[in-house]
Amino acid sequence: MKILITGGGTGGHFYPLIAVAEKINEIAEKDKIFDLKIYYMSTTEYDKRALFEQGVTFVSVPAGKKRVYSSIKNYFDIFKMGFGVLVGLVKMFFIFPDVVFAKGGYASFPALFAARVLGIPVVIHESDSAPGRVNLWAGKFADRIAISYPEAIDYFERKDRVAWTGQPVRTAIQKADKRDSMNYLSFDESVPTILVLGGSQGAEIINNIILDCLEDLLPQVQIIHQTGEKLYEDVKGRSNIVLNGNSFASRYRAFPFLNPVGLRMSAGAADIVVTRAGSTLFEIAGWEIPAIVIPFTTSNNDHSKKNAYSYARAGAGIVIEESNLTKSVFLQAVEEITKNKQKSDEMKAKARAFLKTGASELIAREIIHIAESHEK
Repeated sequence: MKILITGGGTGGHFYPLIAVAEKINEIAEKDKIFDLKIYYMSTTEYDKRALFEQGVTFVSVPAGKKRVYSSIKNYFDIFKMGFGVLVGLVKMFFIFPDVVFAKGGYASFPALFAARVLGIPVVIHESDSAPGRVNLWAGKFADRIAISYPEAIDYFERKDRVAWTGQPVRTAIQKADKRDSMNYLSFDESVPTILVLGGSQGAEIINNIILDCLEDLLPQVQIIHQTGEKLYEDVKGRSNIVLNGNSFASRYRAFPFLNPVGLRMSAGAADIVVTRAGSTLFEIAGWEIPAIVIPFTTSNNDHSKKNAYSYARAGAGIVIEESNLTKSVFLQAVEEITKNKQKSDEMKAKARAFLKTGASELIAREIIHIAESHEK
């Protein structure tokens, strides 16, 4: 049995694929499927260790990206897209998997195009409330369409093939015990903790607001700040200047990127998460932590804002749009949660209710079922 997974080059696409691959491996071991091979076709490996741990073979393919804003790169990427389709078609032919599982994004287009040409069954998953372009196109021929937000069904023509499964979430990042987390981070358990997640690549506007508010926040809270690897040196340098001589400087911890252990411990310590409005929202819901959600101003189909407000309507988060993101507005949102235990507890309960559990296993079983049917 051969299964090929594919998706765009961000954590929001990659880690749900890993969550499903993990469940596929578990089911294969339990059901004694000994000939299983899983391939990952994309532009980059993204996280080599995660692929290695799940026994996934990386297959490189170039892919062009059509940006939502005007850029000369869009012109050159037309040629990259065409070349990627040819490379993907050749590599897909030689692998010839029994099923392709795609998370969308530009990097999944070559694999999906090849699967369609070669008549290979396709399962797609959409993490956003408003689907991206690639998944909208793939939805026209996919055998199964899994969605995280129930409202996403409105965008797909073949509604009989759509199932609201929820979001696949990795077991490796389930939050740790509070006391263990505080000891790991050398934090004070009696002081509220904010976890800042600007996405796997960081978010400059979130980094800026945290730095602007540091002196006001640290007398009241502790902060774990994932800055993004490319932005880390800038944030670290600026925070050192801001906190020079500050008696609360030890309450601020900046990291370029949080690995699964770091993320588990940070989640275990956190009382609030500051985040973008991507698939991380489902991880936060699983942690049952109140969130301050800052969506992208420009995103395809405005999905970032739609995700954020869907989460806020559920009662699990407070939305601050980028145009309203001022120091006073941000500090007020933090205080609204940290100073009001009843509201904080209500948001935790709403987060728990927002998460639809069991998505990884449900999708994995359907992928295996389709693969077995294709083998016959």
